[in-house]
Amino acid sequence: MLPRIVAGDGFGFRWALPEGAIVPLVDLFTLPDAEPERWLPTHLEALDELSIEVTGRFGAVLGGERQPEQEEYAALTEVYTVLDRAVGEYAEAFTAARAQGLKAPVTLRAGQIIGTATLLGILARMPLGLAGPAPFDGDLDAPPAGIIGGRAGLHPVDEARPWLGGRWLVITDEGLRLPATLAMLLSDSSGVDKDATLREHREFLTTLAAAAGDVPPDATREAAGAVDWMLFDWIMAHRESEDSPGVQVRSVADARLIIDAAAASVRLRTASPRQG
Repeated sequence: MLPRIVAGDGFGFRWALPEGAIVPLVDLFTLPDAEPERWLPTHLEALDELSIEVTGRFGAVLGGERQPEQEEYAALTEVYTVLDRAVGEYAEAFTAARAQGLKAPVTLRAGQIIGTATLLGILARMPLGLAGPAPFDGDLDAPPAGIIGGRAGLHPVDEARPWLGGRWLVITDEGLRLPATLAMLLSDSSGVDKDATLREHREFLTTLAAAAGDVPPDATREAAGAVDWMLFDWIMAHRESEDSPGVQVRSVADARLIIDAAAASVRLRTASPRQG
């Protein structure tokens, strides 16, 4: 008998050994004749089905059409927890398989599925108050009415502490510091070099995900919020449509970026005592 996917306790899925013991995906690679080239895609397909189920059950809440009913808060906690575990298991197993020289190619579909699951997890945490602080939270000016003139740029919170991340801001001629998003810059702003903007965001998020391994213990919550914000900003700018959580991934490098950033987010939030 081979390892298999089984239903989780109430929601989601888990991997089980032939004798029935529940184990993380990475543990399967120590078995004789391990087949990561089969098990990694199988995990992704199960995660894709889980994301479809989550969207079907909670789409109105996750899309902001309505607030959760009282009885839905516990379900949303389970949703983000299960998605976190599935994303984290994939990333850990993917990294281990490549380190062992096993077959584990990066695919566009992997980036799409991990990106969609990550987006759903972030949206599930928002009404629970567990999304983590976005960079510069509470330290920006409110946008005035009408057309705004200014210069957009990606601003780090503190260059000496890269794990605090950063975000896109518009600095007006009057000195106002206004929040911006990648989607806004790519779609609604004039004079923006879209290729350069994407490249800058990609490089910043890559650096931020790499810095997750050097975060002081008392800064994990802030670091997790920083990773989540930059990844959320990237994903929201690459959705298949405004009504879909599906993510467009145009290159293998971008798929790897999404996987690495999502894994960094899970690790940081697991390490933080104040976040799920």
